Amino acid sequence: MSKKNKKNRNDEELKPQDECQEQQPQDTVNEQTEQAETAAQADDDEAKRIAQLEADLEKEKKEYLFLMADFENFRRRTAKEKMDLIKNGAESAMRDLLPVVDDLERAIDAINKGGDLDSLKEGVNLIYSKFEKYLTSQHVTPIDSTGKEFDTDLHEAVTMYPAPDPSMKGKVIDTTIKGYMINDKVLRHAKVVVGS
Repeated sequence: MSKKNKKNRNDEELKPQDECQEQQPQDTVNEQTEQAETAAQADDDEAKRIAQLEADLEKEKKEYLFLMADFENFRRRTAKEKMDLIKNGAESAMRDLLPVVDDLERAIDAINKGGDLDSLKEGVNLIYSKFEKYLTSQHVTPIDSTGKEFDTDLHEAVTMYPAPDPSMKGKVIDTTIKGYMINDKVLRHAKVVVGS
């Protein structure tokens, strides 16, 4: 081979190596660019996700504040209604008692004028029956005590008395003050004499 051919051949052999060397840096650059683009896209996705989460958090905070304000308003309103009920709770009961008071005043006037005794008794009995109807309408019922077993939930013993017969031991012999219940709850205990 001639020197010229050898030189050309060597040049040809060197050229592919040079091209490979040139191509490797360009591939590396492409890979780095792709990695940078992927990282940038991941950063953008993460930034979008963070922005979305912050928006969601802000929305939830606003909803929470609205709920808290609604609850506070509800609490205040119910407290005011409760105070009004306590303050004016007896209003309807007192209004319904006024006719009975009127009747009692008329009875007192009739007594002072010296009216007929039988008509006065009848008037007082009418007032009493009117008052009993009122109590019944308010679910207030008398406690039937005389002759019943002594019950500490319903009765209050004012004294013990020797029983007239052995079957009356531990039973109510006499009721000194009648007891009353309202809606199955004791309003006033009956004051009773118990046989011993």
